[in-house]
Amino acid sequence: MPAVCGVTEVGRRGTTRNGFPCAFRWLGVPDGSSAALRRGPSSEKLSLEGIVVQRAECRPAANENYMKLKRLQIEESSKPVSWTMQLDKAVTTNYKPVANHQYNIEYDKKKKEDGKRARAEKQQVLDMLFSAFEKHQYYNIKDLVDITKQPVIYLKEILREIGIYNFKGPHKSTWELKPEYRHYQNEDKSD
Repeated sequence: MPAVCGVTEVGRRGTTRNGFPCAFRWLGVPDGSSAALRRGPSSEKLSLEGIVVQRAECRPAANENYMKLKRLQIEESSKPVSWTMQLDKAVTTNYKPVANHQYNIEYDKKKKEDGKRARAEKQQVLDMLFSAFEKHQYYNIKDLVDITKQPVIYLKEILREIGIYNFKGPHKSTWELKPEYRHYQNEDKSD
């Protein structure tokens, strides 16, 4: 037999609990859809408890207590979250402007230690590149710059002679050696 919900005595009298109204209207809403009440977690077998015949909605009664609560809620939501204040004296507890921040100083110091990248002899750069490509087949330009310590433009100039730039595929935006410069065995590619 389906369970019937009822209103408690406190709700019928319309008294308030902690400033909230407790008077409610129960509306029986005809439900045209077929619904059932079931019990049990989704992993186990479900059991049918009952069939929903009528749906009920609980709405607060539009009395003086409810209207007072809604008025307070509207007033609270309309209050500004932040506001401006006129100060009597300057605030000295917050940060002061700095010409150069600590992380900028550290970056500049590191950059000065590295110095400008001077162009080495072409054969020396080629040796560094070939030794790098013996370890890995594909390299990003940033990694090659770190390995060789050469300017990007000069390095790209040399790489165009000995390497292939991959525009697409799994090794996009990387360099690899041309087949005539490879010392490792060719792998079967399934592209």
